[in-house]
Amino acid sequence: MRLRALLETDALGLRLLGGQDELDRTVRGVMTTDLRDPSRYLSGGELVLTGLAWRRDASDSEPFVRILAGAGVAGLAAGEAELGDIPADLVEACDHHRLPLFAVHETVAFATITEHVVRQVSGERAGDLAAVVDRHRRLMTSGPAGGGPEVVLDLLTSDLDLRAWVLSPTGRQIAGAGTPLPGPLGATLAGHHLAATRTGRRAPHRAAVAGTTYSLFPIRNAGRGAVPAARDVRESVLSDWLLAVEADASDWPAARLDLLQGVTQLIAVERDRREAARTVRRRLAQEVLELVQAGAAPAEIAARLRVAAPVLLPGLGVAPQWQVVVARVDWTAADATAPGGVPGDIPGGPVAQALLEEILVDPAVSGPDSADRIAVAHTGEEAIALVPLPAGPAPLPDTVGDATDADADADAGLPADGDGAVRETGTGTPAAAGAGTGAGTGAGAGTGAGAKPGTGAAPTAASQDPALHADALLAAVREPLSAGLADDGRLTLGVSAAVHSAEGLRGALEEARHARRVAAARPGRVCAAGHHELASHVLLLPFVPDDVRRAFTARLLDPLRDYDRRHRAELIETLEAFLDCDGSWTRCAARLHLHVNTLRYRVGRIEQLTGRDLSRLEDKLDFFLALRMS
Repeated sequence: MRLRALLETDALGLRLLGGQDELDRTVRGVMTTDLRDPSRYLSGGELVLTGLAWRRDASDSEPFVRILAGAGVAGLAAGEAELGDIPADLVEACDHHRLPLFAVHETVAFATITEHVVRQVSGERAGDLAAVVDRHRRLMTSGPAGGGPEVVLDLLTSDLDLRAWVLSPTGRQIAGAGTPLPGPLGATLAGHHLAATRTGRRAPHRAAVAGTTYSLFPIRNAGRGAVPAARDVRESVLSDWLLAVEADASDWPAARLDLLQGVTQLIAVERDRREAARTVRRRLAQEVLELVQAGAAPAEIAARLRVAAPVLLPGLGVAPQWQVVVARVDWTAADATAPGGVPGDIPGGPVAQALLEEILVDPAVSGPDSADRIAVAHTGEEAIALVPLPAGPAPLPDTVGDATDADADADAGLPADGDGAVRETGTGTPAAAGAGTGAGTGAGAGTGAGAKPGTGAAPTAASQDPALHADALLAAVREPLSAGLADDGRLTLGVSAAVHSAEGLRGALEEARHARRVAAARPGRVCAAGHHELASHVLLLPFVPDDVRRAFTARLLDPLRDYDRRHRAELIETLEAFLDCDGSWTRCAARLHLHVNTLRYRVGRIEQLTGRDLSRLEDKLDFFLALRMS
């Protein structure tokens, strides 16, 4: 706004004392001060309000006005409440430095002037920004984007003092102005947005996290060339981006809300353009998948892989390894009375395709271009990803328990623990079956091997393995996806082992599909399984009928649970630790902080209550499976 506009507003009660020729100066803000030297708080363009408390005598006016003029302020308004008439020395100093001077009537509060200036300046800035947004929208609709979403987010920060981020449906940051949004916070905000969208609440959605309020706007292109809106919100809820603004938009005027809607449409144009860029990668994956399913010759499949590798791994030429990931999204029948609900089935293939493309992006990498190496096709209700792996270190040998010389002695049938117990190893024993993650956790979970950066896996020697592991893929995205799936959706995912040639792709595809079926047999909205579990007891446990499961576990464990309730004997905990220590008395006693004799007494009580013998392999295995199924 201009200084001249202040004089034209009667409610402000301003009287011009000097600077008639400078009234076209632009006011960019307002500041109230009685400091003798306020220069550190001035940036230029302010209307300075003062009660003259800094003035002790006539000599103080010249240095004070000289400081204001040097800082580039727009004008000075002095209150009459303290001294009555404005001192002549101040009028003279302002005239000398060509600084417009106003007198503020004693009945007018500085807060009234401040509120008026801030409201006018903010409105003009919003109008200017709206014009910029509209211009950018027209440019982006007709040609290449000029800088991407970051440009308009920078404008929001500089002109409206709004911090904002563009997030994927899993909370991964795609664009932002200034400080990046922490990954866990992004996932939390995405979860709020998805949950609110599923319940049909009108946007923007309000989310309060750690004492800070955010407003969440869906990013949808409603302009010319926009994709038709989905008949059911479930068709798009897991693929749409969102704009998170650090502010409470619940009391915003309509003009500002319209501005933010324009921003989201501008970003939606960029999103649609990047979505179209995925066409080449999707087509490559589809061609390879069709060849594999049709039983094409390995040489033909290898030729297609040679075409795909440079696109997905630029500069590498040929990928040394490939993995297959299969995902499926299943919805229950839509409720026509629910918000956005319509009768009929929701096509799962396209939803799973978009979701798998997002899941396979490293959550620690921001920006939309981080998805440029993901090739996902969909066939029927499945989405199938062809993932190239860069060269990594040689895989470490599988181990069971502690890799010590004692293990080697145990394999040879020799005592291992010094207490007469022989550690049992091999593919059919509880020791081998219990190695790894256990039922329901997903291959590689907890080990750090192959985990995507940012998932919290501890660094180990195996963490340099470039291969994908099932549960690690979902670690960073499970919370928001569960919110988006709500009570009527499920995501199941299976991961194959890495293969080194075209001949192995058909087996990898079937392996990933089998692993996904294992995941589907588990409870939960978001489940994953890896190829490791196809050679383990966990492949069989999900398919045991519930009544058989309950009868088997009750027969073995109920006597121990009843005894624990009556005597607080911790027999169940003791049994789990004993099996986890492969029957080693000394290691189990150390883990439980017990004397070995106390441990032997507890194990004896377990055998007495159940009629089993924990020195026999068959009974150990029964207890192990009962604990896993309980």
